Amino acid sequence: MAAVFEPTTPADAAAVTAQLGREPRGVAGVAWRCPCGKPGVVATNPRLPDGTPFPTTYYLTCPRATAGCSTLEAQGLMAEMTERLATDPELARAYTLAHEAYLRDRAELGSVGEIEGISAGGMPNRVKCLHVLAAHALAAGPGVNPLGDEVVARLGEFWSRPCLEDHD
Repeated sequence: MAAVFEPTTPADAAAVTAQLGREPRGVAGVAWRCPCGKPGVVATNPRLPDGTPFPTTYYLTCPRATAGCSTLEAQGLMAEMTERLATDPELARAYTLAHEAYLRDRAELGSVGEIEGISAGGMPNRVKCLHVLAAHALAAGPGVNPLGDEVVARLGEFWSRPCLEDHD
């Protein structure tokens, strides 16, 4: 299934800037919208405007989800998941398929030789960033990235209090 990105509106750009606390770089569109209506994941071009290769196609912008991922990382979830990849062939195969899906989605945005074959988040052999896995799972939908789906499940309903409720 091809990746679908919504065009970024001026309101989206303002929301993402507020979420990140800085201007976003290389945004190709909104890849997942929070139930509150604001962008929660943006798709990023594989080459930033300054020419830098950027492998992180799906960038988590929701501050509540980002904070939750940071907490899970601090609790050691990345190491636990990496260990499971080494001992669970089915999980490893599904994670490899997630890596391949990520690369296909990025290819729709362009080809950058310096990052050819490199996805993000440690895929396909390890876990090094839960933010990327959650962003991929949210953008691609359930069943594409098993570890991303697990991160999203552990985050719970992070959107129940909108991230920018004080800025509306």
